[in-house]
Amino acid sequence: MYYESVLKRMPTELASPVKYYLDMGDDFIILNNLLGKDLQIKFKSYQCLSCGSDQPIFAQGMCKKCYFESPQVGEWVMKPELSKAHLGIEDRDLSYEQEVQLQQHIVYLAQSSDIKVGVTRKSQVPYRWIDQGADAALPILETPNRFLAGQAEVLIKQHITDKTSWQKMLKGVTTDKDLQTVKEQVKTYLTGDLLPYWIDDSEVVDISYPVLQYPEKIKSINLNKIPEFSGKLVGIKGQYMIFDDGRVFNVRNHSGFVIGLSF
Repeated sequence: MYYESVLKRMPTELASPVKYYLDMGDDFIILNNLLGKDLQIKFKSYQCLSCGSDQPIFAQGMCKKCYFESPQVGEWVMKPELSKAHLGIEDRDLSYEQEVQLQQHIVYLAQSSDIKVGVTRKSQVPYRWIDQGADAALPILETPNRFLAGQAEVLIKQHITDKTSWQKMLKGVTTDKDLQTVKEQVKTYLTGDLLPYWIDDSEVVDISYPVLQYPEKIKSINLNKIPEFSGKLVGIKGQYMIFDDGRVFNVRNHSGFVIGLSF
């Protein structure tokens, strides 16, 4: 079979294990069905996910111009505490920023190689956790906007990391720390104005992934350096495809790359 399309984030479905899809334009491939099969991926061209141009992808699936102009990648995306839409202050496009920032957000704890804190829109639960390759996640606060969630994260990450070690995640390394126990510790880090948003009765969401074998050593594939590769698919975790020789391919990082896929 041969498909050709621009890469985007892999859509996912919370199941046991997680179900992964590959958006190939007119078709969706159930990627789980390709486990154990040989795949070939070949870089063809670029297609900016914002303007559609064939300019080289700079980041986030966008060409350089769009990356520095699009409201979808404003600084507040990575740093929620910089959100200003609740004040009516524009960063790049106030109507877009109000639509995204002024909705329910979840502050959560996720478990992988260690416990991390993160922020996501409520509508992105559990997809954000899956994209990070979390083995389990636990909501701890629900806020009415992104700014308040960012304020909580700033306080918590003074004690708990907000980063995921993607190498350890892809090796299947996990911590045995209990999320509910850590949650109670985290509550003491918050200021009184944030406590009304605390979720008392949240439950841990366990997540399993379609992985036949985890690699001992990891080598990342970059289509800008290696425009064509092939290998046997043995796992999918986070937004990564894992191959039998330890190579891993980050699909989301290659958003905006037009590829040919054969299997």
